[in-house]
Amino acid sequence: MHEKHLFPGGIHPLEGPNGKSVNSLNPIRVLEAPPRVIIPLQQHIGAPAKALVQKGDRVLLGQKIGEAGGFVSAPIHASVSGTVFNIQDAMLANGTMVPAVIIDNDYKDEWIELHPSTHPETLSAQELQNLVREAGIVGLGGATFPTSVKLTPSGGRKIEMILVNGAECEPYLTADHRLMLEKASDIVDGLRLMMLALDVPKAVIAIENNKQDAIDILTAAAKGVDGIRVTALPVRYPQGGEKQLVYAITRKQVPNGGLPLDVGVVVSNVGTVYAIDRAIREGRPLVDRVTTVGGLVQNPGNFFVRIGTTVDYLLKACGGLQSHVRQFIYGGPMMGMAIARFDIPVTKGCSGLVALANEAMEPKESPCIHCGMCRQVCPMKLFPSRIDAYARHDRFDDAEKLGVMNCIECGCCSFICPAKRSLTQSMRTAKNSIGRKRRHEAARKAKEAEQAKKVENTGTQEPAKKEA
Repeated sequence: MHEKHLFPGGIHPLEGPNGKSVNSLNPIRVLEAPPRVIIPLQQHIGAPAKALVQKGDRVLLGQKIGEAGGFVSAPIHASVSGTVFNIQDAMLANGTMVPAVIIDNDYKDEWIELHPSTHPETLSAQELQNLVREAGIVGLGGATFPTSVKLTPSGGRKIEMILVNGAECEPYLTADHRLMLEKASDIVDGLRLMMLALDVPKAVIAIENNKQDAIDILTAAAKGVDGIRVTALPVRYPQGGEKQLVYAITRKQVPNGGLPLDVGVVVSNVGTVYAIDRAIREGRPLVDRVTTVGGLVQNPGNFFVRIGTTVDYLLKACGGLQSHVRQFIYGGPMMGMAIARFDIPVTKGCSGLVALANEAMEPKESPCIHCGMCRQVCPMKLFPSRIDAYARHDRFDDAEKLGVMNCIECGCCSFICPAKRSLTQSMRTAKNSIGRKRRHEAARKAKEAEQAKKVENTGTQEPAKKEA
């Protein structure tokens, strides 16, 4: 193990017999498009996209159907050709309802006219950035931060390095592993184009050393390409977290509340880099992604899935669930969300679907024994058990003082806790409460400022009271 590539905290969760070892050997299959897709207009961090189509409109594959709602946003594209059945609210995996464009597939796969860049090296940085933005690319590792924002750093920040996340540290998930094995040259090419867009001289592809075949293939693909190197990392969760990966490679600490941009680094998932290559080389918007279906399914696999495909359609392609499934996870088992309905669509951030048995069931809690193990494994150096105590008594101001807003919700504390406390859930509860309070306060201040501006513009004042 290379000590220089370690980060504070972390764990190494063991997997069962249906873990990574099964799906890492399964080549990516292209899943046939479903008869109907449900495409949410909110699939990214930031402002939701605004619908550009109406019920009854015919759309083409790759057509923009949602316009980005701001700088931190991303457009949405049709993943099939066909007719807009409706625009209505649909449920996401986290239980929220968001507007979605529902399209009935005509099975023609009739594409919009694509405009591939045959010589992208001749394009300016701004032109490359615009291509990525118009393609609707976001972070495909799960964070879904709009990639175009990363490619246009503000405030005069100078980017010194691009760091490609090939860690894929979540148990069961193998989508990135297979993509690295099957699309290595495209990933290297996409990385080179990112380097042009950011005018960055060096880049690192970081891969955990349990994927030696991917390390070898990408090392060969990057041979002779100036500035790109492949680095092996020790197996440790959550290695794929941006802040953890930046520290492991550069020994730079991203400030609390900050981004890797603040220390001169841009981090992108391997799937994102591959999508960038397709967007620039083929002119192709983001309409599909690789998703793992693992655990207790009849025929686990890795699939190129059209965005908007429902979970139940994907499960049918895998032969359905095994009989002893107790919990179904949208995402990975550590950071994913348990879902109880299968009409939820696969979105840009869905890297996997995992079916689990008794190991996923929430154990009975017992009182905290103050062992401090949660503090030892926390990669953000927080004190989860103390924050948990505050959250359970609605003392969210005290939880905020202890840094709960810096929690990345990796689940390490809940995993290691011998008392089986729901520590991560307490963190989420506190963060949600604090977030709501901040939004209400911001809205109140904005309203007061707007009222003050109206008074200033009109010169309106309170009428003076007449003396008797």
